[in-house]
Amino acid sequence: MTLLDLGSYIREERKRAGLSMQALAEMAGVDRTTLSKLENRRLPEMGYAKLERLLAALNLEFSVRPIGGLPTLKDLQRERAGGDE
Repeated sequence: MTLLDLGSYIREERKRAGLSMQALAEMAGVDRTTLSKLENRRLPEMGYAKLERLLAALNLEFSVRPIGGLPTLKDLQRERAGGDE
């Protein structure tokens, strides 16, 4: 997953949580303009600490696994939950 893909995912999760862009930005201590650029795939890079705070505000976390590795049970559950909507 690239940063561009992650931005789209963050937008989906923010909307699912019923949060405005401003509310999420404030919760994570990130500028709203930065969040907007991230969500709209116009932010070429972002610091890890800011990204981690955004994910934490959405009750998400990073997970590292080998490229092409098998998905975890959590991955499959998230995928299934997203497909039911």
